[in-house]
Amino acid sequence: MDNFIVSARKYRPATFDMVVGQSSVVSTLKNAIRTRQIAHAYLFCGPRGVGKTTCARIFAKTINCLNITENGEACDKCESCVSFNSLRSFNIHELDAASNNKVEDIRLLTDQVRIPPQIGKFSIYIIDEVHMLSSAAFNAFLKTLEEPPAHAIFILATTEKHKIIPTILSRCQIFDFQRIRIEDMVARLKYVADNESVKADEHALHIIAQKADGAMRDALSIFDQIVSYSGREITYEKVIENLNVLDYEYYFRTVDAALEGNVSKILLIFNDVIARGFDGHNFIAGLNSHLRNLLVSKDEATITLLDTAPTVRENYIRQARKCTREFLYQALETGSTCDTGYKTSRNQRLHVEITLVRLCRLNAAENQVEEKKKPELKPEKSPPEPVAGPNPGLYPKVAEKPKKIPGNEKPVPESKEEEKRSVSIKDLLSSPVDENSKPEEYNGVDSDTVQEQSRTGFAKLTGGEFEKAWKTVCEKFREEGPRISGMFKSITPEVHNDNVVTLHMNNIPQRDLFINNYKLKVISMLEEVFGRASFTMEVAVDNSESEGIIYSDEQKYNYLSSRYPMIKELRKTFNLDFE
Repeated sequence: MDNFIVSARKYRPATFDMVVGQSSVVSTLKNAIRTRQIAHAYLFCGPRGVGKTTCARIFAKTINCLNITENGEACDKCESCVSFNSLRSFNIHELDAASNNKVEDIRLLTDQVRIPPQIGKFSIYIIDEVHMLSSAAFNAFLKTLEEPPAHAIFILATTEKHKIIPTILSRCQIFDFQRIRIEDMVARLKYVADNESVKADEHALHIIAQKADGAMRDALSIFDQIVSYSGREITYEKVIENLNVLDYEYYFRTVDAALEGNVSKILLIFNDVIARGFDGHNFIAGLNSHLRNLLVSKDEATITLLDTAPTVRENYIRQARKCTREFLYQALETGSTCDTGYKTSRNQRLHVEITLVRLCRLNAAENQVEEKKKPELKPEKSPPEPVAGPNPGLYPKVAEKPKKIPGNEKPVPESKEEEKRSVSIKDLLSSPVDENSKPEEYNGVDSDTVQEQSRTGFAKLTGGEFEKAWKTVCEKFREEGPRISGMFKSITPEVHNDNVVTLHMNNIPQRDLFINNYKLKVISMLEEVFGRASFTMEVAVDNSESEGIIYSDEQKYNYLSSRYPMIKELRKTFNLDFE
């Protein structure tokens, strides 16, 4: 049985032209070789699987090549290239800093640097995972790194650049490797599949590239795994089955059900997802990504941000046309809130289901708002009737003036319909009408309320009505935790004349929290009950109650640390925060 070599090793780039997704780094290194401006120390940093160590090996091989080509590549024919390809080169040394991170290891490296190369001009030292060196090892390495021998070149590679001390960074040329794009990974996977005689669906390769999260090595490892599972034919269904990835169709169906407002349908879809063994948190995270893709599909300028297969992209564009931007904004906000509070929820399935119900209500609420914005249709005026005469149609019929009652200046309408159209609250209040002869439309309405409505355009608020509405507001904010719910319960509303509402707070931090995060939401909720701009809201603080009481987390910490100094040392030692 032949020895199997994984694709990540078998198709590891051997030249600069084969490197995937790092064009800027490759161009800089090739130009440095071509112009012979080679530095003594380089630092390659970036996420895993993007080609840091690979580029370091290619660079080391190329600068020692005896016959470099015109485009800055190694010839693969000279003695230096042949010895490197056969893994017997004594000019290129690799050191794993994760297992050789002590001062003694750096001292051995310093002694080894003094030995000149056997073949070629340079001795290259590749130190992988250099951030794992200890502080003492870094300090021992500084002098050698700053002034090495003329034949020594250091190439450091790391995934955590922030852990390297500044004195090391200042002595190196730094190259930041970027995450590999999905399009580049799909193209590389197609190349590997063709060489291995594997028939692969492009949609399936997109799923593999998305699962790899920007790492080419991970993509090739997943490719080998799928080939072992499905044989010489890779399909979309086999990929999502093996990688435990939820199908796109579930998210498309979920959004369709939300747009229809069908609560039963959306709950059954989520039940099917749970029955297939998927986690509710992963479902919400995937739904948020789906809503984000719909949002970027609304505009042709942002459609390039959609990293999916062409067939799926058409489905996104088609569904995005059904969604309004306001629906997507509110749906993303709702999904993000669910994602944040999922881990702290005791009933996590119910937590997701409540979010799905809210998504169904979003479109219905938006439709109600649109209906309110529509202007009322007025009956069209009928054209004037022509007057019978010598030339009928030229002289329109003049409407007769309504008859007047002696002693009353107001005209009397001739029909009941005209009477209904001409009645106004203002005229009723100004006319001397007996209490027993009030119109049927205003029977049972308080005269003070009618007068206030005629003066301001809105009915006068009463304390009882506002307290009922305020209790409803407090109930809606119970889901945000005991701290916010307790804050709303402690607020005392007071209704004044001219529909001015004063909310009495206990302290200044409570007032700032309410104004910055909840005031606009509360006003919007109350306007749904009493009408738009029907009242004015003020916020007041009762200073007498807030004296001597600590409310914010920072005040609590300052108070306790003043009494117990050990708290400051504890926070500094464990790098603690207020939360």
